Amino acid sequence: MSVAKAANQVSRQINAVVISSGLMQKTVKVRIGQQKWNNHIRKKFNFKTDLLVHDPRSSLRAGDIISITPGERYSKTVRHVVTSIIAPFGTPSEERPPIPTAEERAKERAIRQGKWAEWGFEEDPRGVEGSEWFVEGWKEAEKVRQEAKQAKWEAEKAKREADKAKREKLLPDSIKQIADEGAKREEVKVEA
Repeated sequence: MSVAKAANQVSRQINAVVISSGLMQKTVKVRIGQQKWNNHIRKKFNFKTDLLVHDPRSSLRAGDIISITPGERYSKTVRHVVTSIIAPFGTPSEERPPIPTAEERAKERAIRQGKWAEWGFEEDPRGVEGSEWFVEGWKEAEKVRQEAKQAKWEAEKAKREADKAKREKLLPDSIKQIADEGAKREEVKVEA
């Protein structure tokens, strides 16, 4: 893919209408209008496409006109994310949770993936009280997860060492048995 094509795709904005919201967590169904050229009739025809769109803060309502952009793959069928509300339907957009910017979404994704050091955090912000990403009890749960991971790793290491010792013990005995059997065969041949 060329650089120009990639840059064009990143900044691509699509206007859509929310047709279903509140049925899935952080996901809404939108309808986009398109035109398709019919080569036989030599005319463009309107058609619609429904997409599933990621709504990070569940701030969209059915009937909203929004702007979406293709982005990371959030699930098997969700590949777009909402960037702004063009025309809210019903409750005003000031009374709803704000739509995160692209930088805020990238920061949240990095924290979820454990790459918080890239954003200048000294430790995981989910365990720091007072940070905007603080999760109650997360630090204790993470400590338990790390201890379980360490115990599992030590158990696997002990099992590998036991298997290795067993193989080393079996190897000389089996070689001894083969050598003894070979010696017995030679004795039988010499007597005959």
